[in-house]
Amino acid sequence: MARYSGLVATILATLSIAPTSLLAAEYPTKPIRMIVTYVPGGGADIVGRYVADKLSRAMGQPVIVENRPGAGGQIGVNAGLAAQPDGYTVTLISSSYTVNPSLYKLKFDPVRDITPISQVSAGPLILVSNPDLPARSVAEVLALAKTKPGGLTFASSGSGSVIHLAGERFGADGKVPLRHVPYKGGGAALNDVLAKQVDIYFAASASALPLIKSGKLRAYAVTSKQRLKALPEVPTVAESGLPNYDVTLWYGLIGPKGMPADVVKRLNMEVSRILAMPETAAKFSTDGAAPAGGTPQQFGELISREVTTWTGIVTKLGVKPD
Repeated sequence: MARYSGLVATILATLSIAPTSLLAAEYPTKPIRMIVTYVPGGGADIVGRYVADKLSRAMGQPVIVENRPGAGGQIGVNAGLAAQPDGYTVTLISSSYTVNPSLYKLKFDPVRDITPISQVSAGPLILVSNPDLPARSVAEVLALAKTKPGGLTFASSGSGSVIHLAGERFGADGKVPLRHVPYKGGGAALNDVLAKQVDIYFAASASALPLIKSGKLRAYAVTSKQRLKALPEVPTVAESGLPNYDVTLWYGLIGPKGMPADVVKRLNMEVSRILAMPETAAKFSTDGAAPAGGTPQQFGELISREVTTWTGIVTKLGVKPD
């Protein structure tokens, strides 16, 4: 009887895990939704749609991009994490995701309540303005800010975004007044920079490079420690008089907590293959970024590390959400 009971228990245990294993083995059997947490036309949207197109071909199912902008990416993240953890909803986040916990009371733990899948890309922001702004270097931008009542205005893709913090840190390091003007995405912010409604903007390179090369935007500096290969003549902010300045914009894919390990492994594997393609490196380089990749664990560690880093910076600067 004991042997029979043990056999039954083993069979029941096997049956209990069979649906999950079968799901992972057959995945995907229907379209996948990729939530992009910013508006169409911005850097996140460009990267997300490129990866979605490649994933669609690799996985044999459509990967449909759904833009859910607002609140520094929180609206899209909340929607993505509320989905079933079955691999049919993933969310493309930016490094702004790691800034939000220091500014807002979130509905979830940004480290423990997600499933990291893969970092996708990394690259600098670019400090830009309309060419009519009477400044031709970072030093002249800082000098101009000191002369204008209330300082220069700077746009961002949303309060609490890494672009917002890039501007706040620039003002603090340069010891000049700046006034934050938040938008619901990079596309809207860029439009108002072009229209001279705001003075400066730390733009995602993917969306800014074509406008810089066409002469519609002036580029002053990049925010990384190294110059951008696509703009070798443009210095870094650190080279331009603010030696400790360093801000990186990255994108990556996450899912809800509890996704099956085999599904995460499949997604990570396919994304890694996409990032290893020469055409991806060429595409990202043209857009001022580089493929990232790595394991889900490595991406989770990056998120955890940057949440801690940005919390320290926000506390030091005394930044408050608008």
